[in-house]
Amino acid sequence: MKAKGKERITITIEKDLLDWLDKRVEEKIFANRSHGFEFMIKRKIDEENERK
Repeated sequence: MKAKGKERITITIEKDLLDWLDKRVEEKIFANRSHGFEFMIKRKIDEENERK
């Protein structure tokens, strides 16, 4: 998948999931929320591609 820039989006997410993500940001696992979302989405894409 080739990146073509970034787009700003708005999402609604369950509080416990956001708390989990924010904790990972505090722990410096992710640089910020956007990085966490991008990482997890990319990981899911990679998993799906491995199954093909």
